[in-house]
Amino acid sequence: MWEHVELFDISKDLVPGGVHSPVRSFKGLKSTPRFIESAEGAYLQDVEKKTYIDFCMSFGPLILGHKDEDVKEEAMCALNKGWTYGACEPYSLELAEFIVDNISFIEQIRFVNSGTEAVMTAIRLARAHTERDKIIKFNGCYHGHTDSMLIKAGSGVQNISETSSKGIPQSIANDTIVFELGDEEQIKTYMKKHGKEVAAIIIEPLPANCGLLPQKKEFLTFLREETTKYNALLIFDEVITGFRVAFGGMSAKLGIIPDLVTYGKIIGGGFPVGAVAGPKKIMLNLAPVGNVYQAGTLSANPVAMVAGLKTLQKLEPSAYDQLSKYSANITTILNQWLQKYQNGRYKMFSIVREDSLFWITPKENITRACDIPSDLSEEFSPLFESMLAHGIYLAPSAYEIGFISLAHNNSVCNQLSKRLWNN
Repeated sequence: MWEHVELFDISKDLVPGGVHSPVRSFKGLKSTPRFIESAEGAYLQDVEKKTYIDFCMSFGPLILGHKDEDVKEEAMCALNKGWTYGACEPYSLELAEFIVDNISFIEQIRFVNSGTEAVMTAIRLARAHTERDKIIKFNGCYHGHTDSMLIKAGSGVQNISETSSKGIPQSIANDTIVFELGDEEQIKTYMKKHGKEVAAIIIEPLPANCGLLPQKKEFLTFLREETTKYNALLIFDEVITGFRVAFGGMSAKLGIIPDLVTYGKIIGGGFPVGAVAGPKKIMLNLAPVGNVYQAGTLSANPVAMVAGLKTLQKLEPSAYDQLSKYSANITTILNQWLQKYQNGRYKMFSIVREDSLFWITPKENITRACDIPSDLSEEFSPLFESMLAHGIYLAPSAYEIGFISLAHNNSVCNQLSKRLWNN
């Protein structure tokens, strides 16, 4: 039987940092990354045969839980026919039609392989459609690792930006403007001076990549008004929130229509996927009909398409009602345990929940990344280790959120209570 330490030593020899995505490395934590062997429902099993109640859920795609039987059946059927063609196929049309028919402001959709690709394409579309270069984004919103989105505000001056990763030219940073979430006055001032240079404002309407930072509807409405006023585009990054907080994501929940929306995660049913969608007048800029180039060998992979369609078909209104009940039960149990067992050690933490998303947060009502305590990671580490010892798997970072699925049913709630209170 393999052990985690042994596998991680091998992995570090073969892979930079031992991982294929940085957050999996358990950086800043005492534990060795868990090597997962299998999963089912709400549970993971590692190579040492220990089981965990999973609240990472592959960082969001698995709204039905691991290895949902209906999704599995569709995926296996697709595999039996062939798993990539490099040609036109009917499966993406079925998923595209289902999405277009059920989300009123979407007329066309282009499938890609990841959320990063979706955002990259949306930004390129916005620049081509407006014939402008500048993009406004917000501190605390993550839009994948495309160069123009790995930018932070520099020197406290909002119209001077710096790269947040090595390998990105300063010339790219200069066209990405970063503001704090909710800062209407700074945005208004900037747009008054530079609005005709701005191609788009991009935002997670519910920021969920640097903690969970819910925004006021009034702020998002303000962004819609500002972009309309200056003929810029509003891009909603709904890679996490799309089909999770509601079938139509935050756009539908708030009644605010963006010009472009990016999706990922849930629309692939657990397989690699991303998408950019919007009205024809913008989407038809894409090649082969337009002059904005985008391509992908594995885009609209047939296995991801059928898995995504089956997942979305199962998301009836009653499913969201059930998911809300499970989420309320789960977070109540976690909150009760945190309050009883903090004893000074976990005094910072409580649970903040938005639908089936939750964050173990140092204080309530945080809506901006700049307000997150600087010692968050240090304080989170012993809590994470304690949860892990109880057989509960959280995302291994203080800044990552938790995900609840339809597999986190009453039986799982009971098991969660037992693991927390009996150990």
